[in-house]
Amino acid sequence: MKISIFGLGYVGCVGMGCLAKLGHHIIGVDINQEKIAMINNGHATIEEKDIDDLISTGREKDLIEASDDFRYAMMNSEISFICVGTPNLPNGHLDLSAIKSVARDIGTALKEKDDYHIIIIRSTVTPGTNKEVGKIVEEKSGKINNKDFAIVSNPEFLREGSAVEDFFSPPYTLIASEDDKAIQKLNELYKDIDGKIISSDVKIAEMMKLVNNSFHALKVSFANEIGRICNKMEVDSQKLMKIFCQDTILNISPYYLRPGFAYGGSCLPKDLKALNLLSHDNYVNTPILKSIDKSNKTHIQHTINTITSLNSTKISFLTITFKPGTDDLRFSPALEVVEYLLGKGYDIKVYDKNLNLSKLIGKNKSFLMNKLPHIDELLVDSIEKAMDYGDVIILSNQEKYIQDYFKENEIDDCKELVDLAGVLKGLDISDYHKIY
Repeated sequence: MKISIFGLGYVGCVGMGCLAKLGHHIIGVDINQEKIAMINNGHATIEEKDIDDLISTGREKDLIEASDDFRYAMMNSEISFICVGTPNLPNGHLDLSAIKSVARDIGTALKEKDDYHIIIIRSTVTPGTNKEVGKIVEEKSGKINNKDFAIVSNPEFLREGSAVEDFFSPPYTLIASEDDKAIQKLNELYKDIDGKIISSDVKIAEMMKLVNNSFHALKVSFANEIGRICNKMEVDSQKLMKIFCQDTILNISPYYLRPGFAYGGSCLPKDLKALNLLSHDNYVNTPILKSIDKSNKTHIQHTINTITSLNSTKISFLTITFKPGTDDLRFSPALEVVEYLLGKGYDIKVYDKNLNLSKLIGKNKSFLMNKLPHIDELLVDSIEKAMDYGDVIILSNQEKYIQDYFKENEIDDCKELVDLAGVLKGLDISDYHKIY
């Protein structure tokens, strides 16, 4: 394919070399004359393993060239990558001015071109950029988005030091566009790249890089906080975290990374509190660990705010245990919400198939009775009774019997449904509230 790449910095240079290795012809575009000269002399514009050889080889095979002429690049390509920088502005927002400038250049050139053209946003952006670029190109070209051209969001996942390897073996290749023709073309372009190709909504693709890097930053900082605590306790943090990472069922897995309701139970709150006290007792400042409980409480308050905004005081909860398949109520976030609403005068009923008061014992029972001493007055013995009673129905756990009920029964349109845990996801119910 004939490809133009706007921006010959880190992402653009790596893309140029790697795509040329796959046999595509690449025209690089940049305003920096030094970068243009380096490429045309067969040298990479960055220091990165293997990339200089790829640029040199691509240049020798006449697969690579660089220019400051955006019209020339557009007229001689069918796909354009936008790879310009998006640094932070003083207020912290991403500076998208270079993206918009390139979009104007592309639109200006596209006005003179008859062929369908694909514009790929490779730079890190915020949601809504794809749509904005489309409007700019339409205004400058007089052409119609998703007819004469298409905008594709295709974030890169390149690590400095292993960028070439990451290009050819990414965790996945993520592409998103409102134009199916463009998606098909990108599938063809990336067919020789290892890893699966995932097509998503545009805003998901735009958000993904920000989420990825923020999570990576969180992991680094979390590990460093653990390291500081371990250092004070004379524990080998390197060995500890090496063992920690060998748990790919829970620790390094998707298990807890599902937006939904707050955490609770007898383990997470207790052990987090113990670790925070351990760091406090040893004079170790661990702001991430301290903020976890605060974040959890913020999520619970967000849930309360959602419920109280619905202007009804008759509430039915379907489950109040802290997770599916258990009768454990210790530190259950749903129980905390019930307690708050009762204190505000709300009229509440609860149905929980796993909750049998006669079988509760020990600390689980004492925790419940301390929080809700009159729990027996709130409980109903069927899901139907709970559904009939409440004007607002709260779904707090992904219990199969609750999902089955909503699959098999028609729900009164007058009922306000609040899904805290993705219970209704995938069902043919569109009008409900969620907290995530």
